[in-house]
Amino acid sequence: MEQDSKLATHRTAGGYLSPAFSLSNRLVRFLWGIVYLLMFRPSPRPFFAWRALLLRCFGAKLGVHCHIYPSARVWLPANLHCDDAVCFADEAIIYNPAPMSFGKHAIVSQQAYLCGATHDYESPEFPLIAFPAKVGAYAWICARANVQPGVNIGDGAVLGLASVATRDLEPWTVYAGAPAKPIRKRSVPGIAPQ
Repeated sequence: MEQDSKLATHRTAGGYLSPAFSLSNRLVRFLWGIVYLLMFRPSPRPFFAWRALLLRCFGAKLGVHCHIYPSARVWLPANLHCDDAVCFADEAIIYNPAPMSFGKHAIVSQQAYLCGATHDYESPEFPLIAFPAKVGAYAWICARANVQPGVNIGDGAVLGLASVATRDLEPWTVYAGAPAKPIRKRSVPGIAPQ
C-alpha cells in the first residue's frame, strides 16, 4: 500500500504529467493536425503533388514524384526526409519524433507502422526516447509490418507482410516473421548488386 502511495505521488508530481515535447513542437503538430484533417486527408487520391506541397509547408524535405496517399499519417513533417519516388500507401503511419529518412523508391505499404520513439520504462519519470531512422533506397515495408524504434532498413531490404523488425535489416535481404528473420537474398536485375 505504501509503495502504491509513493508511486501515485511521484506520477502526479513528476514526469508522467510533464509534456514530452516543447510548446512550439506541440503547436506545430496541432496546426499540422488541422491541415491534415481539412486539406490533406480529404484530398482526392491522385493529388500527390498537393499533399507533397502541404508536407513541405510544414518542413518536410521531399524529392520529386513522391506518392503519399491521403490516409497515410506523418506525425511531424519537419522530421521527414524523402528522396525521389517514395511511396506511403493508405493508412501507413510514420511516427517520427526524430528525423526519419527514406531513400529513392522506398515503399511503405498499407497499414505499416514505423515507430520512432519509445519510453524509458525503467525510469520513474518514464521519459520519451526518440530515435532517428533510415529506410534505404528500394526498400519495401509490406502491409501491416512494424518497424521498432531505432531500427534501420537497408537498401533493397523487404520486411514481409505483418512482420516486426526488431533490429536493423541487411541490404537486399527479405525478412519475415515476428521478430523478423532473414529468409533469402533479393536480386533485382539492373538495381541490386549481383
